[in-house]
This record gives sequence, C-alpha cells and structure tokens, in this order.
Amino acid sequence: MGRVQDKVVPITGAARGQGRSHAVALAAEGADVILVDSCADIETNKYPLARPEDLEETVRLVEKEGRRAIAVAADVRDLKALTAGVDSAVTQLGSLDVVVSNAGIAPLTKNLPAQAFLDAVDVNLVGTINTVSVALPHLVSGASIIAIGSVAAFSGGTSAHGPGGAGYTFSKKALSHFINDLSLQLAPQSIRANVVHPTNCNTDMLHSAPMYAIFRPDLESPTRADAEVTFPSAHAMPVPYIESEDVSHAVVYFASDESRFVTGMQMRIDAGAYVKKYPWNQ
Repeated sequence: MGRVQDKVVPITGAARGQGRSHAVALAAEGADVILVDSCADIETNKYPLARPEDLEETVRLVEKEGRRAIAVAADVRDLKALTAGVDSAVTQLGSLDVVVSNAGIAPLTKNLPAQAFLDAVDVNLVGTINTVSVALPHLVSGASIIAIGSVAAFSGGTSAHGPGGAGYTFSKKALSHFINDLSLQLAPQSIRANVVHPTNCNTDMLHSAPMYAIFRPDLESPTRADAEVTFPSAHAMPVPYIESEDVSHAVVYFASDESRFVTGMQMRIDAGAYVKKYPWNQ
C-alpha cells in the first residue's frame, strides 16, 4: 500500500475497461485521480463506448478506496476542453504528478470509410499528444508519463482490417515512437515516459461484434464463444486474453518511484505474443 501515496493522476478513457482498472489500482496505492472520458460514441467505431453512468461508477470505486476523484467529461481530441477540464481539476487537487494516456478506439470493421483511419489516429495518437501537452506544464522532477499502446505496434505491416484497422496499427506504432523520443527530451528534467503494450484484454473493446468478426471471418455472425476458440492462437502462453488488472500492475509500477530510473521503455504485457511471432535476431 502507498506506492503512489498522495500523487495526482489524470487518466484518459477512465470510464470503464482498462482505464477504470488503472484508476482503482492507483487509488488503492494512495493516488487521487482525474477521470477523463468523452462518454460518447464515435460513428466509425462500431461498438458502443462508455456512458456517463460508467464514469460515475469509476468515481464511486475510487472513492471506495478512500481517495479523491474528479470526473472530467472531455474528448481527448479536443485540446481546449481537455485543458480546461484537467487544469480545473489540478487547481482543486493541488498538483499533477503522473499522467496515464489510456483512451483508445479500435474501428476494425471492414468496409468503413477513410474517416475511420483518421478517427483511430485522432483518438489513439493525437489524443495521447494532447494529454501529454495538457499535463506537461504541471509536471516536475520525478513525474511519470505512461501511455497505453498495443502489441499491434510490433506488427510487421499496417492492417488488413480496413481503414480503421490501418489507423489503429499506425497510431500505436507512432505512439510508441513518440513516447520513445519524448523520453529523451524529458530525461534532463528527470521526468520519465514509458509505454505499456497489452495483448487481447478482457474489455468491451475485445468483446464486441466487430472484434469477433476479425477473429472468425469464416462465420457470418460469430459469437463470443466462436471467437474465443481462436483468441489463444496469438500467444505463447495458453490463454485467450489478459485482464485489465494485469496492465494496471505495470501502470502502478511506472507511476511509482520504483521506476524512477526507467524511461523510454516499451513494456509488453502480451502472454508471449511477441516472442512467439519474432525470432531473437529481430
């Protein structure tokens, strides 16, 4: 307990899934959190995104841990709204010590318009750049920036899953490059920046009709059971997916002073997906 005692942490995409898990895990270790989520759907993303009541539930779970939570209804693509919301919350909480850029979409449905590429890049990459831009004026020596990437960042090509799939893969690759280069710029100030790359994660993004169709293109309307048969095929370990909490363990580590000299890292939480796909000499 207390690994991030009294640190203040904004988390984007905090209403549900991994974002909620990170918020609760950080609160359990002593952090106060700023919970950012748009709580609105995006037209090209064909599974429902979080709702206001989801964000309210995350607030409740954080407060159950005895920590403060401020909800900010803002889209990470909207720099002005994001700045206003986070700055106001920082005024109330008194500081900003760690930032977790978690918000992301995966518009992988085929036959989408080119806008799906732009939407994936805007949320996953531009949203991360916006989040860092908002947080940076508040950060001092010892601060930590944590971005949530994807094992897709290590794929060889772009994507066969339409414009949105291409945008998802590109955005995660570019996000990784951005954080790598950012870490060099911030190192003289002793501010670190790292990326956590999950594989399939047990969230609403994975358990959605578009994702099931990706994993079972041989079926017209695959169910969760149909898709889960194929989920383990990407992993060296015999598991279909990881849990949000598995990613949160890494987030807490990077948020804590335990990682005070760790920066520029690309940490994979992937059940061996990378080592299964790529030989050592790559």
